[in-house]
Amino acid sequence: MKRKYDLIYDELAKQIQEGVIKPGTLLPSEKELTEQFETSRETIRKALNLLSTHGYIQKVQGKGSIVLDINKLNFPISGLVSFKELSEKMGQRAKSHVESLELLSPGPHLQEQLKVHEGEFIWEVIRVREIDKEHIILDKDYLLQSKIPNLPLEQCKNSLYEYIEGELGLSIAFAKKEITVEEPTDEDRKYLHLNGFSNIVVVKNFVYLEDASLFQYTESRHRPDKFRFIDFARRNK
Repeated sequence: MKRKYDLIYDELAKQIQEGVIKPGTLLPSEKELTEQFETSRETIRKALNLLSTHGYIQKVQGKGSIVLDINKLNFPISGLVSFKELSEKMGQRAKSHVESLELLSPGPHLQEQLKVHEGEFIWEVIRVREIDKEHIILDKDYLLQSKIPNLPLEQCKNSLYEYIEGELGLSIAFAKKEITVEEPTDEDRKYLHLNGFSNIVVVKNFVYLEDASLFQYTESRHRPDKFRFIDFARRNK
């Protein structure tokens, strides 16, 4: 049997998911929720903590609990962040699945993207990103073995950048990005829950180390309804 605060969490989460409680609005106060659900304030606080942990609300001191927009995740165009960093505020709603990890000899296309010659080897990591039990991103990462000699599967499940910077001691400096809208491929349809969408947003990343050497090429293929692609620009005068 579920505990009282789990049932309250389920009810409030459902209302947020279904749009009954709108993004940007405040949840009722702890006192009001205590009366609504006929329970103790401690039970309400546990339910609110679960909502915060799973990325449904943001607690703001002096204001209360603000409902977050769970349907769209802000994707910074000019930033260089990992999916783990991007999804941390979503808590347990976000998961990664490693579909394959291979060391391979690249064909002409990948040779061109990574500026490598025939005979050199690269790592291919294919991962599916899940949010709210929907597969909405297909990440295809290609990394030079000359820069990343070993790539444990466990690190691919967690964060590549944490491993590269923390374990290998490399410094990731900048990336060049290309964003296009394309028709889904058979691979996209295989891995993603497209739900009838006829286009996907493809973000291609060329990632460089501090010495300006290219070490990673990524194709990040997004279902279009779940993301806002944002940037910040300042006019130079």
